[in-house]
Amino acid sequence: MTTSHAYIMEDPREAQRLLDKVDAPAWIARFLEPLLPQVRTLLSVGCGPGVFLRELAESHPEIEIVGVDMSPARVRGAEDRLRGLPNARACVGNALSLPFEANSFDLVFSRFLMEYLPEKPRAVQEMARVCKRGGKLLLQDLDGQLVWHYPEDADLQNTTERILSRLAGTGFDPFVGRKLFSLCLGAALTNVNVQLDPYHLYAGCISEKEFSQWQSKLDIALPQLVSALGSEEAAQEYSERFLQYLRRPETLTYSCLFTVTATKP
Repeated sequence: MTTSHAYIMEDPREAQRLLDKVDAPAWIARFLEPLLPQVRTLLSVGCGPGVFLRELAESHPEIEIVGVDMSPARVRGAEDRLRGLPNARACVGNALSLPFEANSFDLVFSRFLMEYLPEKPRAVQEMARVCKRGGKLLLQDLDGQLVWHYPEDADLQNTTERILSRLAGTGFDPFVGRKLFSLCLGAALTNVNVQLDPYHLYAGCISEKEFSQWQSKLDIALPQLVSALGSEEAAQEYSERFLQYLRRPETLTYSCLFTVTATKP
């Protein structure tokens, strides 16, 4: 994975931004709890600073909880968060070559990881490899991030597509959600179930809280915007136009969340 991922994968402001958005207990209750009966070993791929790991370890002391992330800094954060929990640990590792034996875990999951990975089929195959036979995989990611708006601002849309075309070289895919089903089939998984929910949904002027989140995200992404658009002035102009679009009372912006579960035969 290349350093061009840094604005999302390494910047500590992005880690904090994502932490501010997440309700770990609610997410676990909705998406993971139905899969946890009979689970004794669990792996989180792209675990970040361990928010979900801690919640799971505290609520399920009978389960061995393991997290893996490519960032040593995030793993150190996870280790700090997991201190004192004997059933949980985190380690450094690449999703494209997981540092575990085959058939090691009853449940393997990733959340908002696939959109950034350069070799998505290989990553899913790796998750399937380390999953036990009869075990479950859960993949969750976005579809339509940054790109679905109405009424369309043609200049804003064209510039967004230029940026996304540049980021595609790093592996970033704003439409990965719809591809998770196919990726699971390609990894020879069975009983593939697909769930679809709204994620971003702004009808009219965005709230101040959500506006602040997008402002932070675009600020973090500034180096990539400059690289794609050729100058800081152009990048700043794009960010301002995007943010002002979100504040217009007649606009609709949305994206979808795909959650896909599958079984390793």
